[in-house]
Amino acid sequence: MKKVANSIDVHVGSRIRLRRVALGLSQEKLGDSLGITFQQVQKYEKGINRVGASRLQNISTALNVPIAFFFEESPRTAGEGPEEISDISTFVSSSEGLALNHAFMAITDPAIRQSIVKLAKTVARNESGKRAAE
Repeated sequence: MKKVANSIDVHVGSRIRLRRVALGLSQEKLGDSLGITFQQVQKYEKGINRVGASRLQNISTALNVPIAFFFEESPRTAGEGPEEISDISTFVSSSEGLALNHAFMAITDPAIRQSIVKLAKTVARNESGKRAAE
């Protein structure tokens, strides 16, 4: 019987990746600081391998966040499915998503923020329409 990743394991892994990328750390650097290989970091981030309690404590120290950070917005607390969490994590972990997030958070005017959200939704609808027409 093939092992299937638990949604919480996937979520914790995505939060590890989110924080690691936000700090500009490579998987190799994080692995070195933990005394493990970058392949093991990859497995944790994908939720393939479950992170034990002591290892999670070490990761939280290395990434300078409390352990609770890894469980924030988890599927069980936010009511979101694993796919939605994965989409958010993938977006924010990408260089474009990280840059967009930083730029968006620097905008203090709520009206401008709302305009940007509307623009993004309009562009997304137009892109979807183009793909459907092709």
